[in-house]
Amino acid sequence: MITPDELEQQHTLSTATTRYDELRMRDALASVTQEAGKPLSRPEMLELLALSEVVSRKAGYGRQVMIRSARSAGASWTQIGAALGTTKQAAWEAHHRWASEQTD
Repeated sequence: MITPDELEQQHTLSTATTRYDELRMRDALASVTQEAGKPLSRPEMLELLALSEVVSRKAGYGRQVMIRSARSAGASWTQIGAALGTTKQAAWEAHHRWASEQTD
């Protein structure tokens, strides 16, 4: 069985998202019409699930890099919170929680 850790090594965020969308669309179409093809196999469904984790991880890594870049560019936590659609406190806490989890 393929794991998110294996897929994370094989894919960029872009390629993981593309493959995820491809499998998700096939699954959605198969459930709507029989002409669209057969449903995903168990291995494909597990790949889709693992890919969702990979996309989430890679997007999270990118988000943290962008937060650090915004801070380096002089953005305040209030501005970062607004850009993320949250409060400055929530943005600061999420960033620091993520950073401490990476060192653990």
